[in-house]
Amino acid sequence: MPTNNPAERRRFSRIPFHAKAHINTEKGELHLNCEVIDISLKGILLVKPEGWYGKMDDKYQIDILLDDSQLVIKMIASAAHIDEKSVAFTCEHIDLESITHLKRLVELNLGDEALLHRELSALIN
Repeated sequence: MPTNNPAERRRFSRIPFHAKAHINTEKGELHLNCEVIDISLKGILLVKPEGWYGKMDDKYQIDILLDDSQLVIKMIASAAHIDEKSVAFTCEHIDLESITHLKRLVELNLGDEALLHRELSALIN
């Protein structure tokens, strides 16, 4: 039976995660040190940066800073949801090194290897 509940439709677990991210827009706007709210294998939710003028479906380069900026997860993402306090992005492209770091981060926070494999399988399909 289909459901209208977004939490039940969600195929990727959201991991509450505190880090900083940089957003670079196609128009050259740069938002530094944005606060990450949560992350998944398919996207990221950020506190809406001050002075945000982005629009739905616009593309962005997002750099998520890990380990005091020693590691960076880089992704090309599109804005999937914008409200007064936050912006949700859907990952459109991520390089191999970045997906490796993201997979490890999700793996450590999920604590359920079977769930991780299910999400990886959904990501591929």
